[in-house]
Amino acid sequence: MRKILPILLALIGTGAGVGAGLFLMPEKTAEEHAAVDCVVPTEEVQHEAPKDAEEDVAAGREYVKLNNQFVIPIVGPDRVQALVVASLSVEVATGSTETVYAREPKLRDVFLQVLFDHANIGGFEGTFTSGDRMSILRNALLESAKPILGTDVTDVLITEIARQDS
Repeated sequence: MRKILPILLALIGTGAGVGAGLFLMPEKTAEEHAAVDCVVPTEEVQHEAPKDAEEDVAAGREYVKLNNQFVIPIVGPDRVQALVVASLSVEVATGSTETVYAREPKLRDVFLQVLFDHANIGGFEGTFTSGDRMSILRNALLESAKPILGTDVTDVLITEIARQDS
């Protein structure tokens, strides 16, 4: 009986949680119902590339997303106070994608060092997503990428950034 009681309690708790979730689920609005019934004829839809993308192709640039996110700890006096998670992409000359992937370990290393330095000077405190702070960080990342990728690299883009306080 003592062995069955925890399993029985877990099943009852799980069932109660599922039941509460179903009961408290919001009802679909009229817009959601209408969206389900909407059909768009595909032959009439035309997609135009944004002018920026056309300029990038004409200028011979492409974007390479680095495979994994960067995790940067924000260290306080006694412990880690927060974590910043960022995703980066590199703007390079057309045909340089393989070079970026071949040198990615070295690139990740220098990017992490720049991100750690930025965290240590308080770059991720307060309004860390303000234009000035992000510009400083982007420029520092670009300057650190140039010795590795040479003239192929033209910019470093911060595609995602989030801070999680502990």
